[in-house]
Order: sequence, then C-alpha cells, then structure tokens
Amino acid sequence: MSVIAEAEKLALSLSDNERAKLADRLWESLPEDFIDEAGIEEALLRSREMDEDPTKVISHDEFFRFFRERRK
Repeated sequence: MSVIAEAEKLALSLSDNERAKLADRLWESLPEDFIDEAGIEEALLRSREMDEDPTKVISHDEFFRFFRERRK
C-alpha cells in the first residue's frame, strides 16, 4: 500500500472533528503562494459557464445541500 493510500485510510478512520482539524493543518502546511492549477482552471471554466447560462448558478446552501445528499 502506498504511503498516501495508507495515510488516507488512517485519516478516514478519524472522527469528523479530527478530520476537519487534520484538513486544516494540511492546508495550512502548504506554502502561501501554492497554486492549484487544475483547481484554478476548473473555477474559470465554471465561471464562464455561469456567465453564459445564469440558470446554472446555485446558492451556497444549495451547493452544500447537494453534497450532503450525495453522501447519503
């Protein structure tokens, strides 16, 4: 098993609160100038899609509701 797979398995066994703390620590460990190129490209694509078709825009609450429902 790779180190990443093993770390992921261990992390997913943590409680929600512990995982949130770990995620925060990992995020904070990244350099201040860290750039996720793929994430930026995705955000720009979605921004263009929303500009082209405003009916695709959803609220913050709708966004998180979608993922909560998906997890069930």
